[in-house]
Amino acid sequence: MLKEFKKQGVVAFKAVCVFTLLLGLFYPALVTVVGEVLFPRQARGSLIVMDGKARGSALIGQAFNSAKYFWGRPSATSPNPYNAASSSGSNWGPNNPALWSAVKDRVAFYQKNNPSSEQIPVDLVTASGSGLDPDISPEAAFFQAKRVALARNIPESTVRKLVEDRIQKRQWGFLGEPRVNVLLLNSALDRLSPPYPAHNSGLAPREPNHRYNG
Repeated sequence: MLKEFKKQGVVAFKAVCVFTLLLGLFYPALVTVVGEVLFPRQARGSLIVMDGKARGSALIGQAFNSAKYFWGRPSATSPNPYNAASSSGSNWGPNNPALWSAVKDRVAFYQKNNPSSEQIPVDLVTASGSGLDPDISPEAAFFQAKRVALARNIPESTVRKLVEDRIQKRQWGFLGEPRVNVLLLNSALDRLSPPYPAHNSGLAPREPNHRYNG
């Protein structure tokens, strides 16, 4: 019996060694190499690089507070918006008074600080489930175009064309919804040449408490 036990122990030990090497070393190395060769940008975090510096990832939203930039969706992550180490939603249900209060605050803020007569798109006043959504709807981008144009002292048509050129269609024609990546759009704004000087538009910078809580 002891002999059989030793035999099984040796087999088990060999199996652990083999699978440790196979799944803990060779498989991760293979996936890494394949990713680097076939999808180098995605394998490195889908980084957006400008002037040799990484400005962020196309997969994770960022908080933009200046009126000169497009604003993304609200984020409920803590302690800061778009915290990738704390991905979460607010977990507030549709009947929760706190949710309605947060939405009303956001609506009031946009009505005050966004010179547009269009209806406020719902994704600008509701947080995503992950709190990291890097995209907004085309409607949400166009809604903000006039404010951005005023803040940067450039024609609104220029800004709207910038949005149109960066609308991403449904994946494979049927998955998801058309969207605009906020970081890519704002990066394109900063690349406008010649750079237009900003003037005092009379618009207040975005208040994080109104935009992000919940």
